[in-house]
Amino acid sequence: MTRRELLATPALLVQNPPAVPEYQIGAYYFPNYHVDPRNERTHGRGWTEWELVKHALPRYEGHRQPRKPLWGYEDESNPRVFEKKIDAAASHGLNHFIFDYYWYNDGPYLNRCLDRGYLGSANHQKVKFALMWANHDWLDIHPARAGVRAPLLYPGALTRDAWDWMTDNIVTRYFAHPSYWRPGGLPYFSIYELYKFVDSMGGTEEAAAALQQLRNKAGRIHINAVVWGVKLLPSETTITNPNQMLKLLGIDSVTSYVWIHHFPLTTFPSEPYERAAQFMYSYWRKAAADFNIPYHPNVTMGWDASPRTCQSDTFEDRGYPFMPMLSGNTPEAFRRALQECKRFLDSQRNMLKIFNINAWNEWTEGSYLEPDTENGLGYLEAIRDTFSS
Repeated sequence: MTRRELLATPALLVQNPPAVPEYQIGAYYFPNYHVDPRNERTHGRGWTEWELVKHALPRYEGHRQPRKPLWGYEDESNPRVFEKKIDAAASHGLNHFIFDYYWYNDGPYLNRCLDRGYLGSANHQKVKFALMWANHDWLDIHPARAGVRAPLLYPGALTRDAWDWMTDNIVTRYFAHPSYWRPGGLPYFSIYELYKFVDSMGGTEEAAAALQQLRNKAGRIHINAVVWGVKLLPSETTITNPNQMLKLLGIDSVTSYVWIHHFPLTTFPSEPYERAAQFMYSYWRKAAADFNIPYHPNVTMGWDASPRTCQSDTFEDRGYPFMPMLSGNTPEAFRRALQECKRFLDSQRNMLKIFNINAWNEWTEGSYLEPDTENGLGYLEAIRDTFSS
């Protein structure tokens, strides 16, 4: 969509917003399960990441692969398909999806899921949506080959012109939509790799100016940073005060994307889910104390990136995606993590009770709420049962 087309699109006004639930529960949504022109150029006609899910194999004794979706290998860009996802999410306690949003210097990527599937659905008002700008480098790891450096397809760093083009689209097409998620009444926009954004803009002052430009377009907004991305720039040797950097950029809150960003997986081929969970319970409290702005916790359903490896390669500990996975992440173990998250949220004062889940559909990373043939709706039922009151 050109800038002229964007600016010609009529804004949709938010009227009579519904009551805000006590717990605002979101799930990250990874939109690579529909046909995209870039993927067809790289992988062939009709390719989606379902191909990796279908062909995953057990890599050690007792390894649960392949995972099979109960609903089948559906096209998420079909509004009727997405209506089923929305109904399932809404009836089990979720109130928003956070879409991984991809935009490179030459324009959008993987956008048909949101633009055609979710926004084309008849029931999108049941579950809100927001964006997490996934500004990481896109590597060809579909699948990754052992001992081969993955080719870089799309660099995550944006030029200032591309940032301006992307934010025009975000403000005009999404922020104005009545189903956009607005915690505290403000549109929520998250940045995955804050350090890459700062570096690509030319430094902290320039990045602050770019964010102010976004605010000038949209008015008051809620800007979130994923803690994973609050780290060193290439020109730095240490971050002495991350709070100062967040303040200079005007960041409103921080969060996490997935547990393994904080909990190192050191036991190959698998690490107990409960061990990661216990570590994260302490991390939530540390993050809430260390940051001067609200920290919104993450509950991760599981982790298994082996479907993204070449299945004929020897499975050894080589680094992502040849890496350990989380084992024992049953619906009951996930339920216990949710209960602990609820206790954490209840202990925090003067902040919205917001948390996110990894993920709605990260099938090739073993972290999904969508029903499979083994556990059915078990993970969704754990959310409903924990937060139904």
